[in-house]
Amino acid sequence: MAKGLISSGLERVYPSKVPPATPRAARHAPGDYGVTADPDWRATDWSEHLRTIRLAGRSVTYVEMGSGEGPPVVLVHGLGANWQNWLETLPALARERRTIALDLPGFGESEMPADRISISNYARIVEELCEKLGLGPVALVGNSMGGFIVAEMAISYPERAERIVLAAAAGISVTSAYRRPTVTAARATTAAGFFKITQRRDFVVRPRLRHLALAPVVRHPTLIAPDLVHEVMKALGKPGYLDALDAVLLYDFRDRLEEISCPALLLWGEKDMLVPVADADEFERRIPDARKVLLEDTGHAPQLERATEFNRELLAFLAEGTGQGGRIDARSLSAEASSNGAGPERSGVRAA
Repeated sequence: MAKGLISSGLERVYPSKVPPATPRAARHAPGDYGVTADPDWRATDWSEHLRTIRLAGRSVTYVEMGSGEGPPVVLVHGLGANWQNWLETLPALARERRTIALDLPGFGESEMPADRISISNYARIVEELCEKLGLGPVALVGNSMGGFIVAEMAISYPERAERIVLAAAAGISVTSAYRRPTVTAARATTAAGFFKITQRRDFVVRPRLRHLALAPVVRHPTLIAPDLVHEVMKALGKPGYLDALDAVLLYDFRDRLEEISCPALLLWGEKDMLVPVADADEFERRIPDARKVLLEDTGHAPQLERATEFNRELLAFLAEGTGQGGRIDARSLSAEASSNGAGPERSGVRAA
């Protein structure tokens, strides 16, 4: 009886029923899992692209690179993350578009905001960034909490959102989570010094420890390059974390999703351990012009786990808005991959 009650409670805190993979399961991962995308992010001198800007009276860090004829692309990271979560995405996008990725206030190198952290206030910050940079209509891409913010932007600032990409976005089942045990667990993790331990380079280079730290988030942590993990782990333990967790759990916009008028792509890991695929189904049902693509054997960070496939889907979707190729779906992309010697199982993409 007690065991059943505990299990039921955990399901409410972590809505996805997908268990983390074992380290041995990495042997059967798709062939492109964890493979560095082209161009290699390590070839970029990122200091040349780092900028700061005053938004809502606070200093905000962002990176900017690339140019092109299409609308600029703005990348929004998730909870406990930073702009480096887009290291595998930025160089590919910058070949074709002006591309910006920011540290949300309270994360990365950005200051804590003057106002309380909330999904709507974060959307306002991103809108102000776009306005001050003179971006005009943009393609908005968000992962996890970042997807929550991107969807809110499409509702509140429809003239800004040319199209949106929700990658494992929060905003559906997470709003039904039990707030108290979720925040208690987060505080316990912080108090235990877990964040500081995982930021050490000698920690991330050890496969078993890397698996221990990332198994609840990515499907096969041992296949993610240690230097990439190190860059991502720098974001942990920032002052905005607990307030942002509150913001995610307390905000509910489900009854407003029908107001999104721009095209939406839902890019989801089929084995997301945090946000279930059922949430993608619900986004697709509620957003008028939405479609989803599932990446097989992939967890909550598809832009890092399956970087090449993620970028290909993303770029194809962006091209639709410029008339460069019409509507391209995952079936045609998989057929193309098959003709080049990579069958559907290897490419690991499924249109749903």
